[in-house]
Amino acid sequence: MKAVIFDMDGILIDSEPLWRQAEIKVFKTVGIELTEEDCIQTLGYRIDEVEDYWYNRQPWLNREKGRVAEAIVDEMVFQIKTQGKAMIGVEDALELFTNLGYKIGLASSSSMRLIDTVLDTLKIRSFFHAIHSAEHEAYGKPHPAVFISCMRSLDIQAKNCVIIEDSPSGIIAARASKARVIAVPEPHNRNKPEMGIAHAQLDSLAFLEGSLIASLF
Repeated sequence: MKAVIFDMDGILIDSEPLWRQAEIKVFKTVGIELTEEDCIQTLGYRIDEVEDYWYNRQPWLNREKGRVAEAIVDEMVFQIKTQGKAMIGVEDALELFTNLGYKIGLASSSSMRLIDTVLDTLKIRSFFHAIHSAEHEAYGKPHPAVFISCMRSLDIQAKNCVIIEDSPSGIIAARASKARVIAVPEPHNRNKPEMGIAHAQLDSLAFLEGSLIASLF
């Protein structure tokens, strides 16, 4: 038995631009002017870790710590429900792994509230046998805990598992879990050194084929 674990943001849903918009909008309310390039620095982090990252650099006094993360999640729920679109090739990829007899998992840095919003908006929940959020782990990515927990729920060994990720921190976490790793990065991340540690790299899930998956084992 083999399994695949999908990351969510940037893999299943085209949410990375929405995250950047939400972070720029909400951090502005506490006096932090972020650019899209600034937001890319925390790509793949849990939202509480994003808040900590900027608070440690530019502490604010006009809002209780923790409220910024909540406001960003609120904004993301709204954006996903109104604008959320699947990444190219998502349904075909899910059907491919289903037809191959793979167990399918999801392991995301996003909260379960956001995971549920995405699965319901895209109507893909039925494909998954295990769903995990890093909000329930002591450490977020690049620590591999969320992937390890997902593999445990799938009752699968790392040597029999493929992880599909897009962010540098996610690639590091996936490799640290000892699974096989396919990188599907955004264009601005394709030449980053972290992508080189993946076992394979694709421009989108539309290029995913059974022969590539077989070659990983």
